[in-house]
Amino acid sequence: METNAISQEIEPRNYANLPKGFNALALAYSYSTGEVVSDASLPLQDFSISSNTPIIGYVRTFNLFGCLSRIQYSLPYTFLSGNITYRGKDTSGTRSGLNDSRLRFGINFYGSPALSREQFPKYKQGTIVGASLVTSIPTGQYFPEKLINLGSNRWGFKPEVGISSSLGKTFIEAYAGIWLYTNNSKYLETNTLSQNPLYSFQFHASYIFKNFMWVAANFAYSNGGQTSLNGVKNNDYQNNSRIGLTYSTPLSRQLSTKLQYHIAAETRRGADYKIFVLTLQYTWY
Repeated sequence: METNAISQEIEPRNYANLPKGFNALALAYSYSTGEVVSDASLPLQDFSISSNTPIIGYVRTFNLFGCLSRIQYSLPYTFLSGNITYRGKDTSGTRSGLNDSRLRFGINFYGSPALSREQFPKYKQGTIVGASLVTSIPTGQYFPEKLINLGSNRWGFKPEVGISSSLGKTFIEAYAGIWLYTNNSKYLETNTLSQNPLYSFQFHASYIFKNFMWVAANFAYSNGGQTSLNGVKNNDYQNNSRIGLTYSTPLSRQLSTKLQYHIAAETRRGADYKIFVLTLQYTWY
């Protein structure tokens, strides 16, 4: 079982309009704790974890065919500790190392022209329609002989479409995507773990204040993602929903901070955990 497979990103304003040539460097700290239901074919029960994850990320916007586009990369390093019942016996353990990194390319192909920094203040957002591709890169620590790993030893791809609509200072957003995974052919050294597509939906409502402080209510839902071990299906079909809050405020002209918190609203398999994220972001043109 790979611990990062249960994580589900909840991120508002992914398709918000920005000037072209915008750069942001982010340092984040994520803390999560809760229960994870592992592969049902394995003799594991009552798996609870606590993880501390510093993350470094970078985003840049640019002009592509007259549309605002962006490229984003994030690299996490995780310190994991957990307790588990294995074959009826309680045990515990730790892991530390790189997690799988993510690369996101997005383009707003309607309602979001690529404006310069000087043109941008005159623009008023209406409805934006965009698309993105998120790639999960297997940079994470992986031991083929172990059940619990930080990395997944496989690639993941999530094509997604998103809509962002402005109602004055309130912004309503909806995203729909699907995770597609390659196989892990070194699962427990000699086995092959495959996973069906996992459908992902997000909804956000944000309010922006005059000083550019903003708050958002977040909802995410995932469905599917059943795994198979050597072609035999596991009882781990997902039907999970999460709710959360996001708060962001500027600290200076170029520096801002963001707080995020989300918890499980309903879970069928796994994902019964809570996450707190603190981000410090530095921006420039």
